[in-house]
Amino acid sequence: MPVCQSTITPAAWRALFASTVGYALDGFDLLILGFMLHAIAASLGLSAGQAASLVTATLIGAVLGGMLLGMLADRFGRVRVLSWSIALFAVATAGCAFCSSYGSLLVCRLVAGAGLGGEFGIGMALVAETWPAAMRARASSYVGLGWQCGVLAAALLTPVLLPAVGWRGVFLIGLLPALFAVIIRRTAHEPVLAEPSRRPAPTAALRALVQDRASIKISLGLFILCSVQNFGYYGVMIWLPNNLAAQFGFGLTKSALWTAATIIGMGVGIYAFGSLADRFGRRPTCAFYMIGAAIMVVVYAHLSQPGTLLVGGVVLGFFVNGMIGGYGALISELYPTAARATAQNVLFNLGRGVAGFAPVVMAMIATRHGPGMAIAVLSILYILDLVALLTLIPERRGLALAS
Repeated sequence: MPVCQSTITPAAWRALFASTVGYALDGFDLLILGFMLHAIAASLGLSAGQAASLVTATLIGAVLGGMLLGMLADRFGRVRVLSWSIALFAVATAGCAFCSSYGSLLVCRLVAGAGLGGEFGIGMALVAETWPAAMRARASSYVGLGWQCGVLAAALLTPVLLPAVGWRGVFLIGLLPALFAVIIRRTAHEPVLAEPSRRPAPTAALRALVQDRASIKISLGLFILCSVQNFGYYGVMIWLPNNLAAQFGFGLTKSALWTAATIIGMGVGIYAFGSLADRFGRRPTCAFYMIGAAIMVVVYAHLSQPGTLLVGGVVLGFFVNGMIGGYGALISELYPTAARATAQNVLFNLGRGVAGFAPVVMAMIATRHGPGMAIAVLSILYILDLVALLTLIPERRGLALAS
């Protein structure tokens, strides 16, 4: 396979910008929804279970919509379907502002989630196909940073927006990304690699993931990697703060400070992953992060002082979520153009679906066997992750993408 050129074109920068903003919307929406649940429940008279189900509906929509939109992106083009995905999210989010019942809000959240679910994989495929091979992992890590920027923006803007315009006003602001979708459609261009004269049917792209023994082996390995990656993220970001509050009496301020420090660590980890993966390879860099995550979750379980917990959170975030920075390049390099967006969204969103149970599973284990056992289970998962990487995933750093 030939090695790709090293020129970064204006089209590559536009693709990177569109993909990064799209993924930022994903992180922004999920976090800001969590911040608004109390206000929504009070306004519509929802129970705690009904309020929580709005998040669940968003995640279910992301899994199902992501899989469908990934297949459509392989059929109709990355740029076109990415703009569809963002527009669908924007319109459904704005629709939430006009909901007066639990049922209608649940449907809007399901549809909004479907739009969000398409953005990760389509954006990653678009960037991989427009950036040179020597910088492919770095480019995908920049997209990964979009999520962290979205989460940070939600944390900063919610305290300002919610009192000023209420939860309906915040949802109505969600219509703005529709304008961004129009801009993407007008300015971004479809990668040459993704313009085959005959595009595959969506089902054909899906079959490509399991078409032979080699494909099944790779798809299984990536499913494990995506599941553990997301399981670790949701376990750390949702279960761990609650555990800190219960075990060490962390109040809202300390929990927020810990969350901010951990997010910073994640951002640094994502940025570093791209550079390391382009220099040393995907497998060695993934292995380094997996080993680091397995060690850090155990070390973190033995910390007790607020200062060490804060610093430890930075290091923990570095390893636990840093790997997401390379998944776009890793998956793109293992599948042909006709199935690349499908593979990205199907595998990542299936992993996200599995990881949706992380907070519940971690809490159950901690309740029955103590927090130490929950941490130990998470550490073991990273070891299994490493085994899957070494036995199922090949290294294709620096090679041209398969057409």
